Amino acid sequence: MENISYGEVAGLIAAVALLVLILFTIPVLIHAAKAAKQANQTIKAANESLEQISKDVDVLAHQTSDLLDKTNVLLADVNVKMETLDPVVKAAADLGESVSDVNASSRKMAKRVSNFHLNSGNGFVSSALSSMFARRKRRKGKE
Repeated sequence: MENISYGEVAGLIAAVALLVLILFTIPVLIHAAKAAKQANQTIKAANESLEQISKDVDVLAHQTSDLLDKTNVLLADVNVKMETLDPVVKAAADLGESVSDVNASSRKMAKRVSNFHLNSGNGFVSSALSSMFARRKRRKGKE
């Protein structure tokens, strides 16, 4: 047999090492390719979802714009009606205040009348009414 030189042995070892490296690298490259393919599918699905969301947002923005326009029209109508109702509300408030004043005056008058008594023990109102009825009877008798 021939003698193999150290250089040939080193070349043979390098070739075997390269072969082992390639054999271990192939499964890693296959897994990387699968992962890249799945990443591409995920990106594609994400892009489709974003397109759908973009369309939905456009529709929603259009509907929101329409709703805001209708709200502005409604608010303007409410403001016009409020301007019309302001005098009515003010008049009702004034009327309530007037009624309150009339009630207070009536209470004062009733208190004054109830506190006013003649010496005979009868109230002024009953005396006045008796006097008025007596005059009526006399007038009827004269007629």
